[in-house]
Amino acid sequence: MIISFQHDGDATEQLSTDDLTAREAADIEAAMGGAQWQRIESLLQLQDPTALRAVVWIFRRREQADLKFEDFDIPGWRRRLKARITRAEIEDALTNLMLQAISSKGEDTQIDLLTPHLRKLAADPADVDTALDGLGKGHLAKRRQDSKD
Repeated sequence: MIISFQHDGDATEQLSTDDLTAREAADIEAAMGGAQWQRIESLLQLQDPTALRAVVWIFRRREQADLKFEDFDIPGWRRRLKARITRAEIEDALTNLMLQAISSKGEDTQIDLLTPHLRKLAADPADVDTALDGLGKGHLAKRRQDSKD
């Protein structure tokens, strides 16, 4: 997951949860009251302010070791912070959906329902089409483009 932090002016900082150490992830879990990492990722997708702040805090703590979570804040967080998913996370979501749906033979319908959400969360919305192609479901992206014409 990528957290975009819009600084004053035009600078945008990109912080990837893939760059966290296991200890840093555990510190975020502790700061979030013992929440499991999977729950934190879900909260990030929901743009939860505490989860977003925790990720930025852990990166800031690399430079300022004594920085306490309860003392760290981000004014204007709603306009300055955004969590976005990467292509690998899109591929994982689509693969998991296909595995769940394969027995019901309704995978195309379920993927159609999920793709707008993935596009909204994606750091690059074109990654959704690439992931669909990789799963052999590129016809779903093509069908969506054809319906726009």
